Amino acid sequence: MTNKHITKSILGLMLVASIFFSQCTSEVSYSLDDKIGQMLLVGFRGSEVEEMKDLMDELKEVQPGGVIFYDYDVPSQTYDRNIESPEQLKKLIHRIDKTLHITPFLAIDHEGGKVNRLKEKYGFPKTVSAGYLGTMDNRDSTRFYAENYAETLHDLGINMNFAPVVDVNTNPECPVIGQIERSFSASPEKVILHSEIFIDTYSDYRIISALKHFPGHGSSRSDSHLGFTDVSSTWSEVELIPYRELMKRNKVDMVMTAHVFSEFWDARFPATLSDNVIRYYLRQEMGFQGVVISDDMCMGAIQDNYTLKSSLELALKADVDLLIFSNNGKNYQPKLISEVFDTIKELVDEGTISEDRINRSFERIMSLKNKYRLINE
Repeated sequence: MTNKHITKSILGLMLVASIFFSQCTSEVSYSLDDKIGQMLLVGFRGSEVEEMKDLMDELKEVQPGGVIFYDYDVPSQTYDRNIESPEQLKKLIHRIDKTLHITPFLAIDHEGGKVNRLKEKYGFPKTVSAGYLGTMDNRDSTRFYAENYAETLHDLGINMNFAPVVDVNTNPECPVIGQIERSFSASPEKVILHSEIFIDTYSDYRIISALKHFPGHGSSRSDSHLGFTDVSSTWSEVELIPYRELMKRNKVDMVMTAHVFSEFWDARFPATLSDNVIRYYLRQEMGFQGVVISDDMCMGAIQDNYTLKSSLELALKADVDLLIFSNNGKNYQPKLISEVFDTIKELVDEGTISEDRINRSFERIMSLKNKYRLINE
């Protein structure tokens, strides 16, 4: 046999081995428990893994699809949650990443301005609000800050940012949007322009964006963090324009729901729990087939009005894929992650939620993770 034939034989064997390995890795079998775990994005207390044994054991057991990091701990009203410095946070993120079998969504709210977990006092770069950038209305300035934010997140190992806010500033006195400059503008065209710059920049750094808060929080007169928020008399169709246009441009991977209520969408439930808002309007009418993520299920609008089991049942039936449980509401619950997992498992076991329903969300979540090359890295 000539050297040429030997070389071709070796290459042939390598090709066969490569195909076999590829088939093995692409046909991984996931259990129902794995799939339910992927539907949870959870928060926790602690900044050093060595001091968080119970939490790490719970993460290993449940294997959630993602985690979210905060600096401020709401129940204790202290800045003593997860973030102390860039070096400390980077180490924490790395350790949690390695604890979870499927690469997790490593998420944060880094909008800039007042909604900013990575503050200068911890050693991070200065940020500005969306309202400031919208008022300047300069593409280069927006691109500068988008690059700055993206580099900061990428260096830490964060792969998901709950931004940009695409709420239209229809009510400048809205306590949770307008008053704290979270909206780029009252003009939907300006919201689209500046949001797209952020989305594209984050994508370049393999950071997933989540557009929020569908179907619009900019007109509200109250804060859904604190309780029931009714926008029946204030919401308008203009608030959907950024979603529609960004979807047309294929810029939307993930949409975050709002816990706002309107009698015109649903006579009973807020958007996050509404089959009419999510499955019918967002999925069917607007054609969005990507990942739908809830706003934090520990917020007052949900927690004060629904039991854990009923809120989970409604959200899942409405077609929410990923559920945020920050454990950063009024009270801290040490075993909340396990309790949420067990409750979803119970809903499936009793037949209230089908396995097919779980499979649909799991497929959307894994498709998004694959798109951003978060699997088998």
